Amino acid sequence: MAVSAAGLKLMSEADYRGGARRPAPGGDNGAVNDLSLFLPCAAGVEDFLAQEVHALTGRVGQDLVAMRGGVRVQADWREALQLNLHSRLAQRVLIELAHAPYRNENDLYAIASGVAWEIWFTPKQTFKIETTAQHSPLQSLNFATLRVKDAIADRFRAKAGGVRPSIETQWPDVRVFAHLTTDHCTLYIDTSGEPLFKRGWRQDTGDAPLKETLAAAMLAASGWWNPETGEVSAQPLYDPCCGSGTIAIEAAQIARGIPAGALRHFGFEKLLPFQPHVWSALKNQATTAGSTGAVAVFGSDVSHRMVDFAERNAERAGVAEAIEFRGGDALQRMPPDGTDGGGVIVLNPTASASKSAAWPASAPASRPPPKTAASSSRSSPPTGRKTTPAGRPGCSPPTSSCRSACA
Repeated sequence: MAVSAAGLKLMSEADYRGGARRPAPGGDNGAVNDLSLFLPCAAGVEDFLAQEVHALTGRVGQDLVAMRGGVRVQADWREALQLNLHSRLAQRVLIELAHAPYRNENDLYAIASGVAWEIWFTPKQTFKIETTAQHSPLQSLNFATLRVKDAIADRFRAKAGGVRPSIETQWPDVRVFAHLTTDHCTLYIDTSGEPLFKRGWRQDTGDAPLKETLAAAMLAASGWWNPETGEVSAQPLYDPCCGSGTIAIEAAQIARGIPAGALRHFGFEKLLPFQPHVWSALKNQATTAGSTGAVAVFGSDVSHRMVDFAERNAERAGVAEAIEFRGGDALQRMPPDGTDGGGVIVLNPTASASKSAAWPASAPASRPPPKTAASSSRSSPPTGRKTTPAGRPGCSPPTSSCRSACA
């Protein structure tokens, strides 16, 4: 059953809770085969994410609901691992463990006390609680977070002979999320660890790095990539303001069938249901299924320093041979109307649709000598230089194909 963007309707939390299917909380039974997952995403990306989740899990109907700010899906533990490994649009994969009404902080304590935390992690591990709220009547979110922490610690003391896990705010083993609305509290345990936009390959960045999840959303919105079928356009892709190469690298990995999370670790690896052999099998299956697509991907930037960054990032991402980067003023020699040449899709971050343009035949094949201080790269603009809404440092004058969003 196809999940089309046009057929999806964003559903509110209240409508979803009042529907025929209630998300399964993580209770004392310890089951990991009937999980309610919430995948947050950037606003406006919900439909694309729902299509991607459908492709990865096969879930439809009430088992897959696009909501404002994310997607809810009924899935099992294996599917949660698959979503972490493959999703290019989700920010995290969260498991809902409790959803209940509350009036004060004592209610939060009671809700958190009823969750079987001991089936997810041990008292020897560290954890962190992050609390968000929408129109919550509580006066202090810090105190609300403290009460949830107390409930988790007290439950472990009762279950583990007085031993409780410690709090770690920087690099915790386990992340717990509490979300408060006007009258309901929802508790999640995180399976992702670091946000999913951190693919593991980007070490060189400019001043305004573009999140990889947003780059993937741009590829989907342009029509170059179909999140549900996984198909990509046969037309080459050109990013004229490539920066550190985020869009081009994301496109090349999609074309090659490289999973988004192939180079990183995840939070679920420290949770008790984790089984290394299952995870290894999933990764091996993803590697075997990868394609060797020959779609051409190009990128250029006025800053040769950023092109260097992009090339190094592409090497770490395993797609260096699939992308051609060029520096200098290649962008300015592109036909201004974007219609002359060989049908290359030019991905413009602020354009409403893709357009065709030819790769500049006269672009320099090698880099000129390093720039002087008077013409430094955009990552270190000289004092007094302005960045206009239609351009960015180094674009003089800005063209119709160069915008302020930089990778």
